[in-house]
Amino acid sequence: MTIRIKKQALEKACKEIIETILFCLPNAFKGTVYQVGPPPAITAKRVTSGIIDEEKQVISWGLPERSDYNPPGKTWFDYRDQPDRPLEAMAWCVERQKSWTSEDPKTDGRSVRLQTDGVLEDFHHMEPVLIRKKDLYSNNDDHLDYPRNYQRQTLWEGSEYVVAAVIKIHFRPYTIKIGSPETLLIKRLSRAFGTELLSYQLREESIEAMKQLAQDKLDSCNILADSLRNAITKSGLIFSLIKLELGSLRAQWENLLYQRTNRKNEKEEAILQLDSILQKLTEITEEPMWELMDVQKKFLTFSLPPKHGESWVDMQIEKRWSQLLENLSDGAEIAVQVNEALGKLKKSLHHGKDPDLLASCDFMPDLLKKEWVELIYQNMDQVDFEHLDRVINILSDPSLALPFQEKSRKSLVHLRTLFEIMEQLESSTNAVLQQLLNGGKNGHSISSALSSPKKVHAHG
Repeated sequence: MTIRIKKQALEKACKEIIETILFCLPNAFKGTVYQVGPPPAITAKRVTSGIIDEEKQVISWGLPERSDYNPPGKTWFDYRDQPDRPLEAMAWCVERQKSWTSEDPKTDGRSVRLQTDGVLEDFHHMEPVLIRKKDLYSNNDDHLDYPRNYQRQTLWEGSEYVVAAVIKIHFRPYTIKIGSPETLLIKRLSRAFGTELLSYQLREESIEAMKQLAQDKLDSCNILADSLRNAITKSGLIFSLIKLELGSLRAQWENLLYQRTNRKNEKEEAILQLDSILQKLTEITEEPMWELMDVQKKFLTFSLPPKHGESWVDMQIEKRWSQLLENLSDGAEIAVQVNEALGKLKKSLHHGKDPDLLASCDFMPDLLKKEWVELIYQNMDQVDFEHLDRVINILSDPSLALPFQEKSRKSLVHLRTLFEIMEQLESSTNAVLQQLLNGGKNGHSISSALSSPKKVHAHG
């Protein structure tokens, strides 16, 4: 893969994303994750496949089928588009970094079995897992030798991303469409999967420690129960996506206010002021200077609620400045300039709810404006369905006029529904775990604990 993690950890992460999709999408019955190796080979190799039973309870794992993509896999030159062989969906996903949906296998122009043997394949959707080059290679990917396509064009030359993996989900006949909510959900989860792969090495140690602790304290029955819990409790991942979407709404709102009031972006100005002060300091080495500038630049990509934003500035930026100024001969004088810029930076976090600024914006009713600001700047430590419903409702109002308003509304609708499904699955699993741990002493069977969950409705 374009990132390096242990085989066992990679398989675990792949199984988790397959589990999440198969448990949540009622018409999905099989999932596979393909590893896409680093340049120049760009080898595509199946990591694992899972098939879920009719009751949506048990997933069978393995690579039982014969396939060119089973280990050791196929190199780019073996599956890319070229005139002398059938077109493959894998080549489409890897080269174009776009998804491929086979909504009707009879007309699937990239079904290899249909082209070679006349055999129809399953209805399926394939989604590339993208990771930013700058996140993966720290802006140092010039040394990599990317392969070329059949037209001699360098792969991914004009893209910010590389393909780290491809997710393939099989569906029951005629239940998947191009651009359907299912494909949008898989795309959203593929982005989170890419982020998870990047951070997995750091998480792996803590996960292994938690597993070891569980094994020391629990007998084999409890270990099995803990594995069952881990299979469906993915709510934290979905909650992170919800917070990211709310952060995007805050950024859209603040940019809209800047445009409507012709004001400058105080957050960017404050960071530029801090960078300017840094560049004038001659008594410090380049390493701490560039480290602090990177942290300040990173903050510009965030859109946090004011309280969380101020805490982040205190811990990540102000603390570093304090340590840096301690060793400067004129540190006290420079501290005045720094504190002025930091004050401006913290003040900018409240820009989107400034009463004077809001009063000058007459493009939406005052009551709606007040409710909107309260909702998007509210600290959210857990999913609040009522809060999300109110946000979704306001996003239906055209007077808000955000640039990606409808896209954000649909994303929140899908995430809210998915979170509710996962919450119900977790509730049922907790009931089963309790029965297992108590040995059925409560007089209730496991089947009664798994009574039919209430139906989940999408809002909008």
